[in-house]
Amino acid sequence: MKITILCVGKIKEKFYREAVAEYGKRLSRYCKLEIVEVADEKTPDGASGLVEEQIKAKEAERMERHLRDGAFVCALAIDGKQLDSVELSEKIERLGTGGTSHIIFIIGGSLGIADSLLARADLRLSFSRMTFPHQLMRVILLEQVYRAYRIMNHEPYHK
Repeated sequence: MKITILCVGKIKEKFYREAVAEYGKRLSRYCKLEIVEVADEKTPDGASGLVEEQIKAKEAERMERHLRDGAFVCALAIDGKQLDSVELSEKIERLGTGGTSHIIFIIGGSLGIADSLLARADLRLSFSRMTFPHQLMRVILLEQVYRAYRIMNHEPYHK
């Protein structure tokens, strides 16, 4: 299985980069991991709703170039479906056994994901109704994907 994390912006903080690298190393025995970063747009202070929508549209356009036919697209969205770790593991396993060989997880920028890109998603997934920094969300997502593979393989880790 190929797992792509398609996200807006680069991680600046060293501790986040180290955590991403660690989960990337752990996941290498289960799947082929690819992280694709697209440039983020600067949001001016006090930007109007229209300007924010234009910013999200520009970021979505950059992300759409990396979507592949046949891939299962999962957008992280605050209003998405909430799964527990076992349910996420079961979802990834069902996709694999059903013939899906590529899952793309989309993490938007600080303003979120444009509606056009959300409409393209096969699943909207929510980790919480809370808002998280998108850099931290990358680490949380990778940890949950790693946990999912450990659960699938009946290996100790998940409590």
